[in-house]
Amino acid sequence: MRRPLILAVATAAPAAAFAAAQPAALAQVTGGLWEINGAPGSDAPVRQCVSDVLTLAQFEHRGQNCSRTVLKDGPSETRIDYQCGAAGFGQSQIDVLTPRSLRIRTQGISDQLPFNYVLQARRVGECTKTSSSTRH
Repeated sequence: MRRPLILAVATAAPAAAFAAAQPAALAQVTGGLWEINGAPGSDAPVRQCVSDVLTLAQFEHRGQNCSRTVLKDGPSETRIDYQCGAAGFGQSQIDVLTPRSLRIRTQGISDQLPFNYVLQARRVGECTKTSSSTRH
């Protein structure tokens, strides 16, 4: 009788850990085509197709394989710490203004240099084959 119970607990634990990885603050925010203003070195907004909105926390290290840790999770804000190996690290606070509008304050080290800036991101639609990551 104990064996099925242990198996049920063992299989439920990884599912709970996966569910906890997405902050509650981002529960109403969905992936899609996002337009990001305030990117360093860019006068025009950056458009990026995002499947997991949590990846916007590591905007400075986009395209890098980084590990993320949720430090704070409130109803409308979350703070994420991330590590990208030799590429650097960062910490970002994402404020959810609406499910389609975010403010991202981010700072850290990228390529051995410090960064610190604020981004405004808004969801502008669904991703298409031509909208992977472009500047407009």
